[in-house]
Amino acid sequence: MLQVNYIRENREQVLERLAVKNFKQPELVDNIIELDEKRRQTQNLSDSVSAEANAAAKKIGELMRTGQKEEAQAIKANTGKWKEEIKQYGEQLTALEAELQQKLVLLPNLPHSSVPKGLTPEENEIVLEHGSKPELPGNALPHWELAAKYNLIDFELGVKITGAGFPVYKSKGAKLQRALISFFLDEAEKAGYSEMIVPLLVNEASGFGTGQLPDKEGQMYHVGVDNLYLIPTAEVPVTNLYRDVILKGEELPVKNCGYTPCFRREAGSYGAHVRGLNRLHQFDKVEIVQVVHPDNSYDVLEDMSLHVQGLLQKLGLPYRVLRLCGGDMGFASALTYDMETWSAAQQRWLEVSSVSNFETFQSNRLKLRFRNAEGKTQLAHTLNGSALALPRIVATLLENNQTEEGIKIPEALVPYTKFEWIK
Repeated sequence: MLQVNYIRENREQVLERLAVKNFKQPELVDNIIELDEKRRQTQNLSDSVSAEANAAAKKIGELMRTGQKEEAQAIKANTGKWKEEIKQYGEQLTALEAELQQKLVLLPNLPHSSVPKGLTPEENEIVLEHGSKPELPGNALPHWELAAKYNLIDFELGVKITGAGFPVYKSKGAKLQRALISFFLDEAEKAGYSEMIVPLLVNEASGFGTGQLPDKEGQMYHVGVDNLYLIPTAEVPVTNLYRDVILKGEELPVKNCGYTPCFRREAGSYGAHVRGLNRLHQFDKVEIVQVVHPDNSYDVLEDMSLHVQGLLQKLGLPYRVLRLCGGDMGFASALTYDMETWSAAQQRWLEVSSVSNFETFQSNRLKLRFRNAEGKTQLAHTLNGSALALPRIVATLLENNQTEEGIKIPEALVPYTKFEWIK
């Protein structure tokens, strides 16, 4: 959530940056500024009446001590009026603050100055490309056929149990899944992240804190009876560990990671590009999260990007890094890098990670602060990234490593799988 003081003092800059995200409601920004002005005026009036009432109370005490009871009673006659005015101003302030909050949560985060303009994924900026695309024989199979051939994943069984988008991993497919999770967690630990095991259900306050609510409410599974939400990513519970927390400056950076299943409704997703593991309603992911000093957050973003790239390099997967354009960015992000691996059988790039800096957008909602060198509280910056999401990693591993003898397991995974081939 943007800070209202910043919006008021930088209206033109706010509108200019929001336009990069294809935000087309300048009247909402003006409405927020008007509400804030009205709120501040009401607060000033309330403070003025309170000051008048406090001064009168002091004067009444002095008059009573000096025996001037009539004068004291004359002033005291206004006490009821002051109390009523203070009550009315309080009610007005409560209503204005509630309306202001309702408007503020509708504004997306401001994109960083380096974010390119654009509306569609095709307008994202390619930052770098690494590795060579493998050349497969003409009879190469897509991952969903490989999964059936080697008895790794059963999509139809998942449909029977739950529905489309909930696969069942079997035999070496299940072991490969578990191996990847352990590999990603171990690599995160080597990079200084502390592992957390967190709830898979969160309350509204948690969803609001990281920006999923109210923006992505339609994409989340909701448990109506208990008013809880299945997490779309470990980012939500891991970041919310620090909701309403004031950290010591020396505690920064905070570096946590966590493995969880993730649940996304993916409403409206259809077509050939969602086949197999390309888009699921339930999938596994290891998430890295940092809480950092604002001065360091963009250096940290680059480090997190390099960490994810290192994982892809160790798995031997060709990849590219994209800087997302304004129209393709998430609601809460200030700058996002997407990492995509090359699917040799499908002949297209598949997104496997997003790494984002949210600056103070989440911490303002979370009331996540730290004490700076002057001892004053200050909003921290939050960042997170997929390190990594498993489905499309599995898809590209299976497709890119298929041979006549079977599927070759990357060397880095063999200590975890305990096998070198899927045959």
